[in-house]
Amino acid sequence: MIVVATGDFEVYHGVVTELRDRGVTFTTIEPDDDWPEDTTLAIVAAGEAIDVPEDVDVVQADPDRPRRAVEAAIATLRGETGRTVVGIDPGERPGIAVLHGEMVVAAFQVPAADAAEVVRREVEDAVNPLVRIGDGARLVGSRVIDDIEDVTVELVDETGTTPYLGSGVRGMGDVLAAVNIARLEGEEIVSRDVEPTPGELQRIKDRSREASDTNRAIDAELARRVADGDLTIEDALAEHRGDDDRDGPDPTER
Repeated sequence: MIVVATGDFEVYHGVVTELRDRGVTFTTIEPDDDWPEDTTLAIVAAGEAIDVPEDVDVVQADPDRPRRAVEAAIATLRGETGRTVVGIDPGERPGIAVLHGEMVVAAFQVPAADAAEVVRREVEDAVNPLVRIGDGARLVGSRVIDDIEDVTVELVDETGTTPYLGSGVRGMGDVLAAVNIARLEGEEIVSRDVEPTPGELQRIKDRSREASDTNRAIDAELARRVADGDLTIEDALAEHRGDDDRDGPDPTER
């Protein structure tokens, strides 16, 4: 039995909400109450002086990160001591899965520009975490790899990692692929230099045309800078418009 024992309302509210969302059986007590006989783990506020029975495991909860405390509590009850592994299925909206041992403890799908920040946040307190990223979507993947710092990264052959999706689960493919990628061994990598192919540059130019108010595509030089991660599509379009304005006739001339 997990027992939440804290006088910190913020911790209490956050932890109880997370436990309910995860479907975990628990109870709560006031810090000075008697402990239930079947207590196996206590969740208390970080730094809070609570008299916990000697044979009870304790997890301290930060008020700003209640999910971490709940994940640690569940892992402790299951006897899991596995490594934290983050799997990434790269793309314009990468799927991201966080595993602790064999259990998936979190999943995300975010814009590519936000992927590295999600990874940094999820491994912040982990001991010797590992990131595994699929080798597809080369341009996006290389930028994510470059943005991840101070974490071991492995490049994984992602062939066959996207499962068949039955009725009602569309949109889950990238996240499920990230789970499979997290479970595959890869080759350790620090950075990935990728030379964009003509086809990849053309796809960037096509995307810029779709995003343009004037249905005009950026030029090849700007497309390459987007591919290298120096510019977003929006930045490239703004620069492209600026170049057109400078090259056009002076509106003050008659």
